[in-house]
Amino acid sequence: MTQFGFEVEGRLTGGLGRAGVITTPHGQIRTPAFTPVGTKATVKAVLPETMRELGAQVILANAYHLYLQPGSDIVDEAGGLAAFMGWHGPTITDSGGFQVLSLGVGFKKILAMDVSSRRSDDVIADGKDRLAHVDDDGVTFKSHVDGSMHRFTPEVSMQVQHRIGADIIFAFDECTTLLNTREYQEASVERTQRWAERCVAEHERLTEERATHPYQALFAVVQGAQYEDLRRKSARDLAALRVDGFGIGGALEKDQLGTIVRWVCEELPEDRPRHLLGIGEPEDVFAAVESGADTFDCVAPSRNGRNGTVYHSQRRFHLTNGRYRRDFAPIDDACDCYTCRHHTRAYLHHLFKSKEMLAATLATIHNERFIIRLIDRVRASILDGTFADLRDEVVGRAARA
Repeated sequence: MTQFGFEVEGRLTGGLGRAGVITTPHGQIRTPAFTPVGTKATVKAVLPETMRELGAQVILANAYHLYLQPGSDIVDEAGGLAAFMGWHGPTITDSGGFQVLSLGVGFKKILAMDVSSRRSDDVIADGKDRLAHVDDDGVTFKSHVDGSMHRFTPEVSMQVQHRIGADIIFAFDECTTLLNTREYQEASVERTQRWAERCVAEHERLTEERATHPYQALFAVVQGAQYEDLRRKSARDLAALRVDGFGIGGALEKDQLGTIVRWVCEELPEDRPRHLLGIGEPEDVFAAVESGADTFDCVAPSRNGRNGTVYHSQRRFHLTNGRYRRDFAPIDDACDCYTCRHHTRAYLHHLFKSKEMLAATLATIHNERFIIRLIDRVRASILDGTFADLRDEVVGRAARA
C-alpha cells in the first residue's frame, strides 16, 4: 500500500514557490493545489462526484465538527472519511484547534475589533461568553451544538483524527488572535510546540496500533502571529520533529500574508509539503504560492456562493443585485464550469430571489471551479516559467476592477 511522499517537479526562479506531487494512500495531489472545505464530510450543496468533475483533488473536513456529529467512531466504522462521504480521493482533517478556540471566543466578532487598542491575554468578543478554556494540558470547551462539555488534548485530537481516517492530519495547536499580547503569543508558541511533541508520540502509537489501516501523514502547525522571530522559531522547532509536513496557521493580516509565509518557508525543510490553513481567495493565491505554500484550504468559495457572491475574471459580484434580473449572460464567459455553460445570471438571480436550493448548488459549482482552475493555471505557469506573467495579469486585473 502506498504510504506518503512528496516530490518537487519544478521551482520558481528567484522565489520559494514550487510545483510538486504529494502521494497518499488514496491518490496523488499535484501542487500547488486548492483544497475545498467539506466541513462535515460534505462540500455544502455539491455532490462529491461533482467536486471531482470540477477538478478537486483533495477535500478537507473538520475534526471538531465530525467529533460532535456524527462522532468519529461512526466515521471509523464506515471505513474512514473518504468511504463515509463517498469521495474517491485524498482527504485532510484539521486538528480541531481552530474551531474549538475560534468558536469559543466569538472569532468573527474579534476580527472586527480594533487590534491596536484591545490587546489582552484573555480575548473574548463583545457580547460573547467564553466557551473554551486553555491550559497547558489542553482545551476544555462547550459544544456549540448542544452545550455539552468536552476536552481536547493533543492525545484526544490524534485519537479523533485517526478514527476519522484522513490521509493528512494536523497536530493540535493553539490558535491565537491578533488581539493577544506579545507575551501571550510567546507562551502559545511554546505550548503549541509541546503539544506537537505529544501529538507525534500519540500518532506513532496509534499508527502501530492501527497498522491495518492506511497510513496517515501528520503535519505540525507553525504559529507565532505576525512576529518574525516567533514564526521562524516555531518553524525551526517543529521542523526537528518526526512529522510528514507542515501547516501554516494562526493570526495574520492579509497584507502580511506573503511575508509571513516566506519567513516560515525559509526555515522549513525542502523535502516536506507546506499547507496554508484557511486561505484561498483569488487575490491571496499568488502571494501564498510565491512565498512557498504548496496547498491551501478555504471555505470562501462555497460560503460566498451560497450567499450569492460569485467570482469573475474581472471582479466578483452579487447575483441578487437587481441589475442581473434580465442579464442573460453566463456568470463568466471565460469559465468552463457547468453553471456557466448552461445557465445565465438572470436564472441564478431568480433562484436566489425565490430561495431555491439549486441557487447555492450552481453558484458553488462556479466558485469552486473558478479557484481550482486558477490554481491549475498557477501550477502550469510554474512548470513552464510564465508565473510572473500570470500573476501580473490576474492580480493587476483585480486591482483595476
